[in-house]
Amino acid sequence: MPPRGTRDVLPAESRVRALIERTGADLMAANGFGRITTPTFEETEVFVRGVGTATDIVRKEMYTFDDRGGRSLTLRPEGTAPVARAYVENGMHKLPQPVKLWYLAPMFRYEAPQSGRFREHWQVGAEAFGSEDPLLDVEMIALLADLYERLGVPGVRLRISSMGDADGRGLYRERLIAHLTPLADSLPRDARERMDENPLRLFDMKDDAVQAAMKDAPRLVDNLTDAALEHHTRVLDGLRLLDIPFDEDPTLVRGLDYYTRTVFEFTCDRLGAQSGIGGGGRYDGLVESLGGPDVPGVGFGTGVERITLALGEEAASTQIVDVYLAIPDADIRMELMPVLRDLRRSGLRVEAGTAGKGLKAMMRHASGLGAGNVIIIGPREHAEGVATVRDMQSGDQVEVPVSDLVARLSGGGA
Repeated sequence: MPPRGTRDVLPAESRVRALIERTGADLMAANGFGRITTPTFEETEVFVRGVGTATDIVRKEMYTFDDRGGRSLTLRPEGTAPVARAYVENGMHKLPQPVKLWYLAPMFRYEAPQSGRFREHWQVGAEAFGSEDPLLDVEMIALLADLYERLGVPGVRLRISSMGDADGRGLYRERLIAHLTPLADSLPRDARERMDENPLRLFDMKDDAVQAAMKDAPRLVDNLTDAALEHHTRVLDGLRLLDIPFDEDPTLVRGLDYYTRTVFEFTCDRLGAQSGIGGGGRYDGLVESLGGPDVPGVGFGTGVERITLALGEEAASTQIVDVYLAIPDADIRMELMPVLRDLRRSGLRVEAGTAGKGLKAMMRHASGLGAGNVIIIGPREHAEGVATVRDMQSGDQVEVPVSDLVARLSGGGA
């Protein structure tokens, strides 16, 4: 049986996931993104340097092992650092910028399994390297919003903030530590350790004592440098121009240390308390931290399982086949095998009743598969060289010459 936190993906959900992939691929192509595939495991240092030692991912959640050569390897826990590593190693900084890449890949994190969250989960992500333009941030947010809209994900809302830049974050860190130091004795050990490594991580902790300590803490968004504030303002203005509603949330802290300036998260009402469905932000120092040039970047990721859960069971009940071939007579069915082949070659999804089923059983089977049309050929139809085509939604029937079936059902006939 699958290990705890993983599961089988059955055909009904696979159809929804295929829809997510097709929709995502179409949107990415329209926005100029090329698909990239990185290895399932990387050298552990990619995530230690890229994601940050103070993050839960590196501290608690990575699947790390030594290979037979004694090298430390890690199953990919997130998608941005590997893509940034590939950008560096393949010399993509020499290409016209920005370089836009997208991926669909499994991620692995040792965290508590819950509804729509698994230790092995799939993610659609997009990264754009090589531009500081705040309008590129807007384009990325709009792209993710478009994905949810095209898929029909209900109750989606955008939260947004700014993590500032390196020039302002040092001064803010000092202010935050000054606020927390008198409260340190009331904090759990894990929080005190995070204070030393990255006190901003405390905004993301769910512990009651930490939440109480952070309630009156200074907010980074109120301590931005002029440059970071101008960038943030431009992003918000761009979202308004595109009529993308948002909530400014000064407590928003993404769970990865590489973020700078823009950070955002989409939530979905249908997902309950754990409402996050996707998000991202800008990471202007990531490429350099992985040994590359000082190249800015911005990106996002969204969980396939989270989208599937948000779409609900009705999404899994979509039409499985376009056409069902109902031919109870075995000899006629044998004779018309070329018709079945030609229908499938035309691009239609076609299923055929099998031996031992009568017409009523075949019709029930066709209904269960969500067939749009059923082709019925009995002895009379066969003798006359016609087929009865039944529209399963309206119940209407029409007789069509067998020789015209492919053209008629594939849209090539009147």
